[in-house]
Amino acid sequence: MSAQENIMVSSLNAKQRSLIAIAAQTANGDLEGLKENMTLGLTSGLTINEIKEAIVHCYAYCGFPRSIRALQTFMSVLDERKAKGLNDPLGLEASPVSTNDNKYDRGKIVLEKLTGIQETGPKKGYAAFSPIIEVFLKEHLFADIFERDVLTFKDRELLTVSVIASIGEAEPMLSSHLNICMNVGLTPAQLQEFVRVIKPIVGKKKSKATQKVLNVVLDSKKKE
Repeated sequence: MSAQENIMVSSLNAKQRSLIAIAAQTANGDLEGLKENMTLGLTSGLTINEIKEAIVHCYAYCGFPRSIRALQTFMSVLDERKAKGLNDPLGLEASPVSTNDNKYDRGKIVLEKLTGIQETGPKKGYAAFSPIIEVFLKEHLFADIFERDVLTFKDRELLTVSVIASIGEAEPMLSSHLNICMNVGLTPAQLQEFVRVIKPIVGKKKSKATQKVLNVVLDSKKKE
């Protein structure tokens, strides 16, 4: 593989960069900036359904108010583009789940795929302290949301770390999801680029905090 090919493989593509920006702006609630990033996302090749799915995914991390406002903003973006004669591709719908397996068990399987770690033994930490939230995470976040195939696991993890970095003050969760990013195939170079993409959106303080967590994650990986 040539040096140029190596650079291309280790770089985020335009669609991934747009998803990161859309997630960060959704979490921040900067609707004017979000309109711009949504337009860039459509021109970079994201479909309507991919952007809708990205916003729905974000609600699990930044709440319904932010995501619903983002969806309303996206509706206005599409209306403006239609008025200009621009018809963006709708894209694929999520495939139906073809199993009657218990939803908790399905979510557990998805989480194990994401982390690469099998869940065994008694629950610890917040899961032991509040068992119901652990059930909600398995059944809703990792089954209902992550199982939807409109976006890949890579896409969803980039959205997740973007929202968490934008919110700030959630370093343990950010660390966990940066590790998941690498487990699902994102490279250190791509994660460094992720920080550069969010910096002008979230500001120096939060991007610096994100970089600090990423550095620890990458140093830990080198020691494995």
